[in-house]
Amino acid sequence: IVLLQVAANPYITILGPARTASSRLTLIQGVGSVGTTVAPLFGAYFILSPLQQAQAGSEAVRYPYLGIGLVLLLIALVLYFLPLPTLHTRQDNKTGTVRSGNGREIFWFRNLNFGAGAIFAYVGAEVAIGTFLTNYIADLLAISEGDSNAYVSLYWGSMMVGRILGYFGLKVAKPQAVLTGCALAAMLLIVVSVSSDGMLAVWSMIAVGLCNSVMFAIIFSLSVRGLGRFTTRASGILSTAIAGGALISFCQGVLIDHYSWAVAFLLPLVCYAYILFYGLNGYKSKLTAVE
Repeated sequence: IVLLQVAANPYITILGPARTASSRLTLIQGVGSVGTTVAPLFGAYFILSPLQQAQAGSEAVRYPYLGIGLVLLLIALVLYFLPLPTLHTRQDNKTGTVRSGNGREIFWFRNLNFGAGAIFAYVGAEVAIGTFLTNYIADLLAISEGDSNAYVSLYWGSMMVGRILGYFGLKVAKPQAVLTGCALAAMLLIVVSVSSDGMLAVWSMIAVGLCNSVMFAIIFSLSVRGLGRFTTRASGILSTAIAGGALISFCQGVLIDHYSWAVAFLLPLVCYAYILFYGLNGYKSKLTAVE
């Protein structure tokens, strides 16, 4: 999946004008969100339910995952035969230039360096909340994990709605301003959720998904802005940063085991604080690459 993102994300950003790159990437992610919305329902019915039955083991996941594998194979075949245009990177008119040399120049771009951290923080917060939302809601409402999984679908579904709206909104609004607003809103919603109980706490955390919806596309497009021929390599760095989804969620799990939900959700709160910094200042760079 990381290799797919390395190839696809920069391709999408250069399909049109740089100023609307966030909008295009948001639209593509909106289509992908259909899958993340359906997936929890799929998992609850085909995986969680059989696993909850007596004597159920790994046999319960064999056929669902075989089906997923066949779908991926079908997608690969379609892409193989799909004629795609060959595009060339474009340059932005900014002060300062960087010519290709030994390859270390890619780390001179301030927007990329801070952008990699923002991607790490964003994916970490998004995955951590999505991962533990089932348990969080089950504890809050005193219901089974199977029943609480339906709420997780709403979390991912709100991201789908937000990305569709973001496709149109980012055509006119400044991406950095939208990113700043979404990061601030996510922080406030987390505070409200861990400070309350019942359905208010549930819906506040679910609403964080709406704030997440456009973050990846905006961070990615701002991070590669002005990088020219370095764009593909930058995509590799940014895609590697999605490892935050593994590390942040693991660390939050440790906090949940030893403390409380309120303490554990301080970690994604810090992640959104970093994203807020990136939207306010971290995206700025005076350099652009020369072909």
